[in-house]
Amino acid sequence: MESLFNSVNNFFEFIVPISDFMWNFPTNFEWYTNIPILGNFAFSILLLVGTGIYFSFKTKFVQVRRFKTGLKSILKKKTGDIGISPFAAFLLSSAMRIGPGNIIGVTYAVSVGGPGAIFWMWVSAFFGMSIAFSEAVLAQLFKERKDKEFVGGLPFYGRKIFGNKCWVGIFLSCIFIIYALFNLPGQTFNLYTSLASTIENITHQTYDRQSIVYYVIGICIIISVALTVFGGIKGVTRVTDKLVPIMACVYGLIVISIILINARLIPFFFISVFKGAFTPEAIFGGGFGMCLAHGVKRGLMSNEAGQGTITMAASTCENDHPCEQGFIQAIGVFLDTMIICTMTGFLIVMAHIWTGEAGVAWEAVRESKITVYTTSVAHLVPGVGWDSFINAILSLCYAMFAFTTLIGLVLFAEISANRITRDNKFIMVIRGLGSIIFVPFGVLCVLAGLELGNVWYISDMVNIMVVYANIPILIVGRKIILKVLDHYEKTDGKKFVSEDIGIETEYWK
Repeated sequence: MESLFNSVNNFFEFIVPISDFMWNFPTNFEWYTNIPILGNFAFSILLLVGTGIYFSFKTKFVQVRRFKTGLKSILKKKTGDIGISPFAAFLLSSAMRIGPGNIIGVTYAVSVGGPGAIFWMWVSAFFGMSIAFSEAVLAQLFKERKDKEFVGGLPFYGRKIFGNKCWVGIFLSCIFIIYALFNLPGQTFNLYTSLASTIENITHQTYDRQSIVYYVIGICIIISVALTVFGGIKGVTRVTDKLVPIMACVYGLIVISIILINARLIPFFFISVFKGAFTPEAIFGGGFGMCLAHGVKRGLMSNEAGQGTITMAASTCENDHPCEQGFIQAIGVFLDTMIICTMTGFLIVMAHIWTGEAGVAWEAVRESKITVYTTSVAHLVPGVGWDSFINAILSLCYAMFAFTTLIGLVLFAEISANRITRDNKFIMVIRGLGSIIFVPFGVLCVLAGLELGNVWYISDMVNIMVVYANIPILIVGRKIILKVLDHYEKTDGKKFVSEDIGIETEYWK
């Protein structure tokens, strides 16, 4: 078994340089890095932030102007019998956004880029809100009806914008399915290890990965994921409707309590973040470009603005106007990064264990991001008696983050597959690949005691892959997005008909 997993790990070695190249291009070349200022920025960063800035100005900062409208739209009641409610769609998209990236992603960004990376996460998220608005508008505009459900998203609007060519939709569907499936082993690993950590904190025992406890956890994960995703869109939303509010509230209450207990360190947090954004400490590897890159990169992995991955959720609900879902998804980015990621940032920066003041050898723990996180929490919680309890609750929240992300990935792959064929047999194959092949593979990785480090690079690679697929589509479709927004503002959000802006769609007739 071990030789099998070592072979898999070695096989994916070729992913590492490809992933780094795609994210860092053209900073891989000395001639580019010698360019003043510009040489600090990779093309991926310029593309994401630049597109966000463009849409922010063209929509007159819709993410600010229509924030209140988005809050009202979330609470609108469903009146028809097709699709899901706006609130359910918001929770479904949040199930994907609020994931391990909110904890490990932020910890990674700070550990590698320093506290200033949080500032750049905020910047990218602010402008990313306008991208989330834009892609959600297109998802709603070009959604299609399938029985009592709506399907849509990146492959659907990509096909329509590029001349309604069938091959475009199939190509984009394949990209997204690859993205979703190859993210599953890593998310399974996150879920598995966090559940084990919860049990260990409760029982005050350490369990070997070959113990009966680990086998029971693995079986429970496989069964629970399969039962959920084979229930389809409504089966998944029944779970996310319950888990997302619980996990967000519990995590928020605990973290806010820890922050308040350590209120004297709040000024230190803001000083570290704003100072570190432009003058990173040498201990983190030092460069301004690295600080900015990891802030944007890990922010994207968390809020997913620009990837087109949340567009599947945006297309599934009933709205009176496509812009309503755009306002809602912009708020989703705000919730994910400005609130939940910032909470994690408070814990990591306020503990500042890299200074050695916490009595921890920084070089000994910095490679394990979950160790950095739990050590930071333990340092900020008063007294040793609460350490295990607090870490058990936070580990459980982390597990719920990972579980909702897992089922969201499989569901969104299923929705995307509808662009290839509506054949139910094919849809069942996608569900089976996710829950019976890729999730068990992640379980086996844990049981084998392997980290499969190279597999983690797949997440980075497929993330940037869907960005490079999605952003050009948004740029090409920008006039349509602006027309839909203009229609909303001129009619004050009255029932939308696509012919009013000179476009024919399947649903908005």
